[in-house]
Parts: sequence; structure tokens; C-alpha cells
Amino acid sequence: MSNRGLLGRWGERRCEKFLRRKGLKTLTRNFSCKGGEIDIVMVDVDGTVVFVEVKTRADESFDNVESAITPVKKSRLLKTARYFLASYNIGERPFRFDVVSIVLGKRGREQIRHYENAFVF
Repeated sequence: MSNRGLLGRWGERRCEKFLRRKGLKTLTRNFSCKGGEIDIVMVDVDGTVVFVEVKTRADESFDNVESAITPVKKSRLLKTARYFLASYNIGERPFRFDVVSIVLGKRGREQIRHYENAFVF
């Protein structure tokens, strides 16, 4: 997959399927507002709202996927998450930020790494 947009969308679909098997339910995909965008918003079995950042790469030759979550990116995610919670009047619900990295690699199945509660504020 040479097209980055196609690769990203494929990764998001693959991530959603992976998390559904863990019992999470999808609330929305690609939620955006003026402050930023969240790839997937889900709810865990305990009712926690989960904001999922998906990073998909063909390989990790230059840098590991997780390094793409910079302090600026975290700040945008928090602002967007707060906007989402306020927009749907669910600000009292517990929430967390998960990161899912998907690396295709050279052969075989993709490697999926799920970092639950990847960062806190």
C-alpha cells in the first residue's frame, strides 16, 4: 500500500475490528472539530469513553510509530475529546486515550500494538 491515505483508512478499519473483538463498541469514526480530529471514539464494557489514536505504517525503518504522538498532538486530542464530551452532554463519563499502532512489515500478518490509557493529563 503506497498511498498514505489508503493505508491510514485501512489501519483505522483494522484497529476498530481489533478493538471490537476486545468488547469495545464504536460511537463514531473520524470525529473532528476546529481544534482537531480523533480517529475512533468507542465505549469500553465498563462505560468508559475511549478516544483512539491510530498510527499505521508500512514499516518502522525510520522511526517507531509511537513517536508520532507528540505533546502538541496530545494537547489537540484532549481539546477535541473535551469538545466531544460536551457536545454529547456526557462530560461526567470516565474517559481515556488509547493508542493503537499497526505496522505492516515485510511479510506475514500486520503487527498490532494496543496501548490502553496511553497518556493522561
